[in-house]
Amino acid sequence: MCRRYSFLAMRVRVIPFGVLKDLLSAASVELPLGATVAELLDRLSANSGDGIRVALRGIAVGVNAEYAPAAQVLHEGDEVGLLPPVSGGGAAPTTSALDLSGQPADKIVLTRQPIDSPKHIAEIKCGEDGAVAIFDGIVRNHSRGRRTLYLDYEAYEEMALGQMRQLARQARDRFGVRQVILIHRLGRLEIGETSVLVVVASAHRAAAFDACRWLIDTLKRTVPIWKKETFADGVVWAPGEPFPGDLAVKSAETKHEA
Repeated sequence: MCRRYSFLAMRVRVIPFGVLKDLLSAASVELPLGATVAELLDRLSANSGDGIRVALRGIAVGVNAEYAPAAQVLHEGDEVGLLPPVSGGGAAPTTSALDLSGQPADKIVLTRQPIDSPKHIAEIKCGEDGAVAIFDGIVRNHSRGRRTLYLDYEAYEEMALGQMRQLARQARDRFGVRQVILIHRLGRLEIGETSVLVVVASAHRAAAFDACRWLIDTLKRTVPIWKKETFADGVVWAPGEPFPGDLAVKSAETKHEA
């Protein structure tokens, strides 16, 4: 009987990230043809305990490395990332020194190597700039009253790079800045190391300051990078800020509960 109706089903690959990795394993899930993101979440919730059902509330979902709404229809072979609220975070830089308009390309990188902040800051400076604004995020030795030993960062890498490139383009359009550098470390970081570097070059200091602040704040809320904190007395995934309302996905089950 199952074989007879198998053509009415499809399979998608579900990959959990961040704290969800401790609760769920990556798996191939069978769904009816035409099933949506919300219906997938309902299926996962129905087959899980209370802890997982709670963890699935307020997450975002990436389908083939793009944020997806609850109503998006899934297709055979789709890769579905389950994304808990993010905690900010080889190399994958842009491939050319110029973008398609002939302007200097933004430098967007995920790397497992130490970030050389002075080198990147020096590289971005140009004669037409009146200001370079910098955010250099470093690993501190304490968090929420606990002594930190080290951090581990992980990302949904393809999606994270896409989101970072999009943020850089938006910053140029929104604030009129000339060029953006966004670099985030992955893997194990020791105390004092740079975890994320944001550099903005602009003709005017106000635009550079505003763009730099907007970039790091938005990156921390929307780019799928997660942080695991190892303390002297335990290990936890860092709690993230809630996703913006247009990114958080609710299953049909959760909507009924609300």
